[in-house]
Amino acid sequence: MATTDPDCLFCKIVAGEVPATKIDEDERTIAFMDINPGTRGHALVVPRNHARDLHDIDLDDLTAVAHAGQRLAARQRNVLGAEGVNLLNACGAAAWQTVFHFHLHVVPRYAGDGLNLPWVPSPGDPDDIAAAGEELRR
Repeated sequence: MATTDPDCLFCKIVAGEVPATKIDEDERTIAFMDINPGTRGHALVVPRNHARDLHDIDLDDLTAVAHAGQRLAARQRNVLGAEGVNLLNACGAAAWQTVFHFHLHVVPRYAGDGLNLPWVPSPGDPDDIAAAGEELRR
C-alpha cells in the first residue's frame, strides 16, 4: 500500500480523488499532463508513494520515476514529434518547487517553442568554481 499525505494534491491524483489526464502508470509511478504546460505535451511523473522532494524519495521510487520519464520522453518524440526534451525536478521552494510531492517534469521541446532557460548561462568565477568543487569533494 502506498504511503500518502492526506493534504497532498498529487497524492489525491494518485488515489483518483482529484481528476487528472493520466497518460501512463505502473506499480510505482503515475504520469499525467501538467495543467500549466510549458509546451504541448508537458507532463509530470510522480511516485505513488508520497515523498516530499529529492531528499525524501526512496531510491527504488526515484529509479522508477526516471524510467517512466524516459518512456514518456520517447512517446513525446514518437507521437508528438518532439525534437528534444527537458527533464526538470524542482527541490525546495528556493528551486521553484510548489507541490511538495516529488515529481519530474517531462517537457517536450520543439524548435521555436519560445520556452527559455530560467537563467542565462555565463562564465562563472574560476576560483569560486574550484572552491565549491573542493568543498563538495570532502
